[in-house]
Amino acid sequence: MEANSTRIGFIGTGVMGKSMASHIQQGGYELHIYTRTKSKAEELVEQGMIWHDEPSDLAPLCDIIITMVGYPSDVEELYLGEKGLVHTAKSGSYLIDMTTSSPVLAVRIYEEAKARGLHAIDAPVSGGDVGARNAALSIMAGGDREAFEAVLPILERMGKQILLQGGPGAGQHTKMANQIAIASNMIGVCEALVYARNAGLDLDAVLQSIGTGAAGSWSLSNLAPRMIAGNFEPGFYVKHFIKDMGIALASAREMGIELPGLALAKELYGRIADAGLADKGTHALYKAWD
Repeated sequence: MEANSTRIGFIGTGVMGKSMASHIQQGGYELHIYTRTKSKAEELVEQGMIWHDEPSDLAPLCDIIITMVGYPSDVEELYLGEKGLVHTAKSGSYLIDMTTSSPVLAVRIYEEAKARGLHAIDAPVSGGDVGARNAALSIMAGGDREAFEAVLPILERMGKQILLQGGPGAGQHTKMANQIAIASNMIGVCEALVYARNAGLDLDAVLQSIGTGAAGSWSLSNLAPRMIAGNFEPGFYVKHFIKDMGIALASAREMGIELPGLALAKELYGRIADAGLADKGTHALYKAWD
């Protein structure tokens, strides 16, 4: 799809969506945007993006519509509601949901979109605010290969590791595997720092030693320094991570498997959310030991 002729809608310009939309625009594409709080999109409008008061206003104008919202309930209303994208997008459009959402819902959206001549892809991401800013997200997609290949140039504006994992819902299942790995790892990172702190060690020096060895991980390299500095501002919200863990646990129950590490992580995150940290970053789990 050529940049000078392709119109792209982007719905949900929050912590990550803002950077993602900017990278697409820098590729020469015309961007039409919507987010719930218009004031948060002022910078993007100043960059030349076109604001719309409702998602249904931009839908008929765009060839590709990307969504990055909060919860599965938001996704369901946005796509399947009375004025949802499935009903308002023009025939032949590509709908790419990059929200971490339910695999079952992704299949529903795909089927209803296909029945109306639309191409739906579930394409959740990993990499947080840093990955979004650097256009280095890992993008895991589910859907038809032909549709995936058609929008790949757009996805390449936002990410580096971009794979079609299978049919509809496969992207969401892969993101669940990603979140499961992060959840237990985050407990390990926090416990390592708590242990080192109570042993009287210099935490920065500890990170230098363990971050490059077998204990190394993205969370240890990117989030542990924030923990040490006491900076718990969100790259990805605690409340959204709790949502993701709930989806993964529900999917696991449907498959008849147990995930005790994930269940423990969700319990610990629930504690810090109840303590008023739901709008902090996922690394705020470190405060559970305070």
